[in-house]
Amino acid sequence: MNRPLLGALCALVTGMALTACSSTGGTSGDGSVLRVASNSSEKIALDSTIAAFEKANPGIDVQATYADTDPYLSTLRTQLSSGTGPDVFYAFPGNGNAGSIQVLAPAGYLADLSSRSWTANVPDSVKTVTQVDGRQYILPVTFTGIGAIYNKKALQEVGAPEPATWGQVLDLCDKAKAEGRYAFALGNQTPWVTQLIDYALVATLVHGEGSAFDADLAAGRATFAGSGWRKAMEQYLEMNERGCFSKDPLGTPVETALKQVGQGEAVAAVQVLATAGQIRDAAPEGAEFGMFPLPATDDAQETRMPGAVGASYAANAKAANAEAAEKFLDFLALPQNTNDYAARSNSAPAVPNDAFTPDPAFKALLDHQKAGRTVPFMDQLWPNPKVQQVHLTGVQDLFSGESEPKDVLAEMDKAYKND
Repeated sequence: MNRPLLGALCALVTGMALTACSSTGGTSGDGSVLRVASNSSEKIALDSTIAAFEKANPGIDVQATYADTDPYLSTLRTQLSSGTGPDVFYAFPGNGNAGSIQVLAPAGYLADLSSRSWTANVPDSVKTVTQVDGRQYILPVTFTGIGAIYNKKALQEVGAPEPATWGQVLDLCDKAKAEGRYAFALGNQTPWVTQLIDYALVATLVHGEGSAFDADLAAGRATFAGSGWRKAMEQYLEMNERGCFSKDPLGTPVETALKQVGQGEAVAAVQVLATAGQIRDAAPEGAEFGMFPLPATDDAQETRMPGAVGASYAANAKAANAEAAEKFLDFLALPQNTNDYAARSNSAPAVPNDAFTPDPAFKALLDHQKAGRTVPFMDQLWPNPKVQQVHLTGVQDLFSGESEPKDVLAEMDKAYKND
């Protein structure tokens, strides 16, 4: 099967269970075959890495599979527990969901990578979410963030600037609506998307300068319900009532929302930066994009962005081809390969190096990182995956009118305490 057609077929697994996509036959027990699984948002970057790896290692054929986050997590856990998991797979830093290392490592699903030479270069700030009990279990590849990825032509045509304050966000919504567009594409039919606007808002409303919220929450001195989380959810709903979002967000999947931005039907989407490649794929040739943090207050100096370790890869503790798995991770850890991956996923390398040149279109994230105005993705520091799941379901209930912010936050507090 030729690789362009293969890539198109692999893309069809987005939103479905993982299915194998490979250039040759091979079985999981064949020493020449390496099975790799990843999130669909990583396809553009990972396909390039795989092509370079196969060229450098002609005796190894990589079988890659991709799926959107929710089916990916469900299928991965089933495969790992049944002993049929891929050799290398996308794993989430820290804690907070079923595919995070704090969940997978204690269950014995991850190979210990502490002896690999590249671990010496991992910054201490990154080790906190890529290690468990002092052992390195994943290769951190990118530093990414959550912000508003926008279509420059669409923003210009609605006659609004990049919003720097909350008032300007609402003004953008009004101007976009008057021009028959959406200010923000929103695909809340896809569960993981529901959390992103909350994360973007609480970065400022909860995790501002001097905040000790995470430590206070862990010590029982703070709660979600008694914090700026409530205001964030109220502002999220205010945006919906103002007409900021795609028509029927609960009926809109993420693929449709990203396409809306690419084609200019929507001005922007509050998204993980890795999805910028999918937005560009949906855009006409020559379209230009940028990114701005989502302001939560009317003081632009207060605005912070969620920024954290993004794409990371682990080796299966029971890999059918453990030798090739280690070789693949070592290859990806080389600065030139990490930089290529980061550039193709519109992010920065998780392990900084002087050879990386960031895309100027997404400079806002790195500017905030350098200024110390980024905060980790909230779920990476939660003690269990239940909190995130309650949050995802809760936001959908908010949009359907079945719940209120205080109720969702009370359930999140309950899930947090039931570690």
